[in-house]
Amino acid sequence: MELLLAVARLGSLGRAARELGISQPAASGRLRALETRLGVALVRRSPGGSRLTDEGALVSEWARRVLEAAEAFDAGARALRGRRDSRLRVAASMTVAEYLLPNWLIALHARRPGTAVSLAAGNSVTVARLVTEGEADLGFVEGLDVPPGLGSAVVARDRLLVVTAPGHPWARRRRPLPPAELAAAALILREAGSGTRQVLDAALAPYGGPAAPLLELASTTAVKAATVSGAGPAVLSELAVAEEVAAGRLAEIPLAPGLPLTRALRAVWPAGPQPAGPARELLALTLSA
Repeated sequence: MELLLAVARLGSLGRAARELGISQPAASGRLRALETRLGVALVRRSPGGSRLTDEGALVSEWARRVLEAAEAFDAGARALRGRRDSRLRVAASMTVAEYLLPNWLIALHARRPGTAVSLAAGNSVTVARLVTEGEADLGFVEGLDVPPGLGSAVVARDRLLVVTAPGHPWARRRRPLPPAELAAAALILREAGSGTRQVLDAALAPYGGPAAPLLELASTTAVKAATVSGAGPAVLSELAVAEEVAAGRLAEIPLAPGLPLTRALRAVWPAGPQPAGPARELLALTLSA
């Protein structure tokens, strides 16, 4: 998986092999073995270099998530082997957990290598409940409002985009998409209770709310994969789809002005003073990022 990501970044199997400290024949063999195991071609080789296929680009995104998770797992395992006097329980909504939190936790580990971190990922309603019930020291939510009984601080801002596969009719539009047409369309949506869904429901409320969903899925990655495959349009975080839009695997659909699809991403903790110990340090890292 590291080799596949290196090929995507460097555009050359030879350079990727050198970066990883292996021979080019060994690198070719590893990629062929991965392609055989998955049953799809991942890399298109030519005299001018190596490029990922569409399937390879999708697999490389999954591989990146796996490697980030492995690094977080390794960091956690090292912490558990060290001193046991420091523990941090974090709960985060899916967008924050997948696209922002890994880097924050790696930075926290550099500062506090003895801290054992556990992460619970779920939608914003679930995160608020875990923090309120004392099952998490610090949470990250992406809804419109701060849940009752919690203190909060804005750690990032995000924008929701309407995206489709490049072959969808909306991708050939010459005019911005009106809100009423978006509301009437069958979309691939996150589940009720997610911050993404809360923002979309509120934005489309003046137009009768979103129509019955084409699909309703419980993770951003699942919604994105279904959209890339051409199943239908979706409304997702700009953080989640920036790479796919830049690479042309998804098309951003311009919207007519006036639809409020921006939101604040917030850290939350039990009402009162800001959290102490590792939770305070993680909060400080997020605010300075």
